[in-house]
Amino acid sequence: MKILDRYILVSFVKTFLSVFTILMLIFILQSVWRFIEEFAGKDIDLEIISRFLLFLLPNLIPMVLPLTILLTSIMTFGSFAEQYEFAAMKSAGISLQRAMRSLIVFILLLGAVTFYFANTVIPYAEGKVLNMRRNIAQVKPSLAIIEGAFNDMGNINIKVNKKSGPDGRNLDDVIIHKKSDNRVGNYTVIKADHGVLESAETSSVLSLVLYDGNYYDEVLTKTYQQKLKAPFVKSAFDKYILNIDLSGFNDVDLDDESLKHPYKMLNTSELRIQLDSFSIDYVKGIERLNRLIHQRSGLQRTLNSAAELDSSSQRKINQTSADQTGRDSILSADPEKDSQYNVYRDFSIDSLFWEYPYRQRSQIFNVATNSVNSITPQIISKKNQFKQKEILLNKIEMAMHSKYALPFACIILFFVGAPLGAIIRKGGLGLPMVIAVIVFLTYHFIGLFAGNSAEGGSLSPFLGSWLSTIILFPLSIYLTYRATTDQGFVNLDFIAVPLDKLVKNIKLKVFNIRKK
Repeated sequence: MKILDRYILVSFVKTFLSVFTILMLIFILQSVWRFIEEFAGKDIDLEIISRFLLFLLPNLIPMVLPLTILLTSIMTFGSFAEQYEFAAMKSAGISLQRAMRSLIVFILLLGAVTFYFANTVIPYAEGKVLNMRRNIAQVKPSLAIIEGAFNDMGNINIKVNKKSGPDGRNLDDVIIHKKSDNRVGNYTVIKADHGVLESAETSSVLSLVLYDGNYYDEVLTKTYQQKLKAPFVKSAFDKYILNIDLSGFNDVDLDDESLKHPYKMLNTSELRIQLDSFSIDYVKGIERLNRLIHQRSGLQRTLNSAAELDSSSQRKINQTSADQTGRDSILSADPEKDSQYNVYRDFSIDSLFWEYPYRQRSQIFNVATNSVNSITPQIISKKNQFKQKEILLNKIEMAMHSKYALPFACIILFFVGAPLGAIIRKGGLGLPMVIAVIVFLTYHFIGLFAGNSAEGGSLSPFLGSWLSTIILFPLSIYLTYRATTDQGFVNLDFIAVPLDKLVKNIKLKVFNIRKK
């Protein structure tokens, strides 16, 4: 590797690592704000939170990496142009393409690594994150009795009007709804004037001592009349001790990984298998629905009746023929030329309907209306189900294409950022940051809108994943050409030159008038 290539590559990699670290920290902080409600009040160990954030890092790569490459390219090449290093290279006969050669090789290798990362590491990390979020969601908040609200504590719901004393152990106006393993509902209620929480720090049993209260228990009776006679049992107490077992209060396995996702946890080969399986199931479901609608509508029975009626009509026509020979000639005639055969060919259910008397026609119409009214809700329900399946199919296909689109997006964004930096001739984090954010937001929102449209079926899943990359591809070619030929971002000579001539002519006419 030549000294120039090494210098450009080292400058790019240093800026790349710095920008990547800063952006990753920003996105991690944003993710912490997103998930802070899921961790709040649950007394989760710092180790669990650290593991969660560690597995969350790969999932941020599709957002962080393209922006990093774009910003690094603009900053590096803008700094070269600002410090006249490109001018020195060009004076030595080194073109922009030659200066970019080492970086092109680096970006191509980075694209290959990105595809491997998106195909293996990100699905694995996504599975870890989804399972940890599910497990953490099952963890109940740490025990804390809030005044004026019901609090879930093991097998009871407790409400207190006021807490006092050390650590809030003294409770006033206590109401407890006790749960039962045999029946669902609040059948046991305990009310006490005051109470005290007593338990050792290492004990899994919480003792609640209640004073001056009543115990209400609803009686389970066989008949409604017996329930009216003895609705509940009431007993008073001076002191009542309620022991609450908290050993299984938060018995949640945070390492459980039984949760599966239809597309987020799969690589490309698994996504192809999943797509084929879901597509076959989708088609079979439509076929089953078609058979069900035909059976419930009675359409086949109606067609059979139509065929029987038409057969009787055909027999009547045959009986009016002159002889058996004429009848045989009618049955063996060419269907396209025989008008009597066309009676069967042109037969419709409408003709069958008018063959019946008025009362029977009214009954047939009512039966048909009831049949349609009973089938319509099923069709609407199935339509919504198939719509959800179609959305899932689109998401699976988009997830597969996105793994291929990400490395190509990184390569194309490099060819957008490097020429932009050479054109604007500004390094640092000022103007390059603004331009990079504008370009990246354009890329991101185009992909977002295309993805949403593809999920609903307005666009194909292929375009939903590739549209933003496809749109930036001609822009990268255009900018590379403009930077290579030492031209600005946009050639405005076709506007500026005529305006300049017009202004000069006006000034000349004004000068001549004043001279006269």
